[in-house]
Amino acid sequence: MAISTIEAPLLSDTVDGAVDYKGRPVLRSTFSSWRSASFILGVEVAERFAYYGISCNLITYLTGPLGQSTVTAAENVNAWSGTALLLPLLGAFVADSFLGRYRTIIIASLIYILGLGLLTLSAMLPTGDTKISLGSSNQLQVTLIFVSLYLVAVGEGGHRPCVQAFGADQFDGQDPEESKARSSFFNWWFLGVCGGSAVTILVLTYVQENLSWGLGFGIPCIAMVAALGVFLLGTRTYRYTTKGDEKNPFLRIGRVFVTAVRNWRTTPSAIAFEEEAHRTLPHHSSQQFKFLNKALLFPDGSKEAGKVCTFSEVEEAKTVLRLVPIWVTSLGYAIAIAQISTFFTKQGSTMDRTIFPGFEIPAASLQCLVDLSAILLIPIYDRIAVPIARAFTRKPSGITMLQRIGTGMLISAFSMVVAALVEMKRLKTAKEYGLVDMPDVTVPMSVWWLVPQYVLWGAADVFTAVGLQEFFYDQVPTDLRSLGLALYLNTIGIGSFLSSFLVSVIEEATGRDGRDSWFADNLNRAHLDYFYWLLAGINAVALAAFLCCAKSYIYNRPSTI
Repeated sequence: MAISTIEAPLLSDTVDGAVDYKGRPVLRSTFSSWRSASFILGVEVAERFAYYGISCNLITYLTGPLGQSTVTAAENVNAWSGTALLLPLLGAFVADSFLGRYRTIIIASLIYILGLGLLTLSAMLPTGDTKISLGSSNQLQVTLIFVSLYLVAVGEGGHRPCVQAFGADQFDGQDPEESKARSSFFNWWFLGVCGGSAVTILVLTYVQENLSWGLGFGIPCIAMVAALGVFLLGTRTYRYTTKGDEKNPFLRIGRVFVTAVRNWRTTPSAIAFEEEAHRTLPHHSSQQFKFLNKALLFPDGSKEAGKVCTFSEVEEAKTVLRLVPIWVTSLGYAIAIAQISTFFTKQGSTMDRTIFPGFEIPAASLQCLVDLSAILLIPIYDRIAVPIARAFTRKPSGITMLQRIGTGMLISAFSMVVAALVEMKRLKTAKEYGLVDMPDVTVPMSVWWLVPQYVLWGAADVFTAVGLQEFFYDQVPTDLRSLGLALYLNTIGIGSFLSSFLVSVIEEATGRDGRDSWFADNLNRAHLDYFYWLLAGINAVALAAFLCCAKSYIYNRPSTI
């Protein structure tokens, strides 16, 4: 009797599916979720500082020291950032299938540091000219720069999805209180990301443009070394997720699709089994995903104990497939967000950026407004808006994840409308002052006109970016949560590539026969306003499609929405 009374509370305090660094069961009272998550939040702040130390001002580096045209530089920035945001799919595969998130984070961090170190070295090498061209004798240096950038992209691909998933793993989604805390974690995670990026944009853009590009790239390298150190310090405090199935989760789900194709040609006995599936499986499972139900059958349609795939495996595959429409319809948002670090920055570089006599802010520093507005809005949303909404909806997160995503998509469309109107005003001002053919002369229009479009993007991110992260983490099978966050990052990555594709097509279509294209190097003769209007329309169409998909979406874990 004495033994049972002692063991009962210990068993109830154990976190299912989690162990400590020695493989022992985790007690909820001993391993604090927020204590462990605080180490990981610190890591992400440092990593974002490092990443944005490169990305936020990369277009200035490419059009300045490298001497590239605006279009070429924008395409290179989009290609690099797109690659950095597509590689998380590979990083998630490695983490979820082989190494685990903890080991993947360490290896990815080392690659990241190597890339930053080489980039710093390449920027410090002496050059004969102030500008380097790809056809000059400095080809080796230019090659080293791009090799370094893509090493950073590889490191980012392994680091980003695993760190965030590992942080969310510190909260037990089956516990009501920890489920609420996990929803808050995604909010505070994004706050940390915004804080890290805001600081780097304010500090490093000034260092890079006024002191040294080598120093401007070296500081992010130091930050990344510090991030790895902080992560290792928390090793003893973390909860490590145990594998619920020895089979590779990617192969397990892939086998369902392969088997479904193999069983596509059904026999009468298979049809009879399908009718039974219609009666026994949830309605949406047997009707909406009839194709995948065939994975439950042998090729000859027999219904035997040794089925090719189990019901749980097929349902798992359906869970992943249901995410595809949401992923596709969020691409409109992803295409538009790519403009913040490219054309928004070039737009600001033509305007009056004087704060006080003798001091002019870098155009790229305006990107911090996105982060600062998010920093302001996230606590308001998390501590005021969510509790109020929760009182009415009885949902842990106040509103559903899809409602949150849709709200942000609407705001992002509005931001592009504002950006188009401001650019029309800038072009009109340049014409009024006779500056159309004087691209090196500052347009007498304050850069603060750009503030609304940046602030609106900060608000859009609070809803859509955080919502997508939480949605993809929560709705994928537990074994594939790194993949879930990789899907979010892939959305932004594909958006960057699509943006680059749009720019190339429009440049070709509008710049023929010697005409000035929408993206002419002389922005006073360009038409970024037309491009912004186009993106606003794409966002509107994407939002309409998203709402249709969201209306019919069935949540995988209804208790967490």
